[in-house]
Amino acid sequence: MSEPRHRAAAAPLPSPLVGALRELARTRRLLVALDFDGTLAPEVDSPEKARAIPEAREAVLALLKLPNTRVALVSGRALRSLIEVSDLPDNVLLVGSHGIELRLDDPDDRVSLDTAEIEQVEVLQEVLGEVADSIDQVWLESKPAGFALHTRLATDDNSRLAHLVALSEAQAEIENLTVRHGKNVLEFAVRSTTKGEAVEHLRRYTAADAVFYAGDDVTDEDAFAALLSHDVGVKSGPGATEAAFRVAGPDEVALVLKTLATFRSGDVHEQ
Repeated sequence: MSEPRHRAAAAPLPSPLVGALRELARTRRLLVALDFDGTLAPEVDSPEKARAIPEAREAVLALLKLPNTRVALVSGRALRSLIEVSDLPDNVLLVGSHGIELRLDDPDDRVSLDTAEIEQVEVLQEVLGEVADSIDQVWLESKPAGFALHTRLATDDNSRLAHLVALSEAQAEIENLTVRHGKNVLEFAVRSTTKGEAVEHLRRYTAADAVFYAGDDVTDEDAFAALLSHDVGVKSGPGATEAAFRVAGPDEVALVLKTLATFRSGDVHEQ
């Protein structure tokens, strides 16, 4: 699915969401945490080509200029990939691989696997590599503590087959393997973390009084579940969710972020 040449204008935000953003903007110390793919950027066939839509990037940059406001990207992407596609200033906090990798204010924050985990990753590479090589249009992406098996370009039958075989063979080889089901991707990790744990860590790290979180994927549900009653969660796109609010996609997420930045800067306009 490639990004369309001409996107429709973002739909107006529902009044309850506007009210929640207005209240959230008054928070003393605010953390704005965001998924990337499907949230700031449209889903594309080639992950390395994903980019945040201009309106979303501008809204993030506006939030970064505000006092007592931290912005974080919380992604399933490997940190290296997230840095490349997001193309944002260094004061954006980055969480890659669902929380396994961190780039906070110390650029040296990284993941380090122990010997047993390194051996498990090697086994996983052999098992999943065979699956990817044997099924058309299925490919493997390396992650710091595992791999992602991508089936976006495969037929429905081949996608189902790849998932079934990969799950069966990987779990037969490695005990306590973490498996995450995403959109046309199956992720395997030898170390267990979730986006919910990442949000909790970021909340403590930034000493945030409230958190805004937006995401589109099944893996973002852990983050929504970690939100408190005074936080705000926004689901981007369709699907069951624990988020209190939903918008259609990245265009509307950009409008949400712009609205939050406007309210927080003190330049409040009626929607």
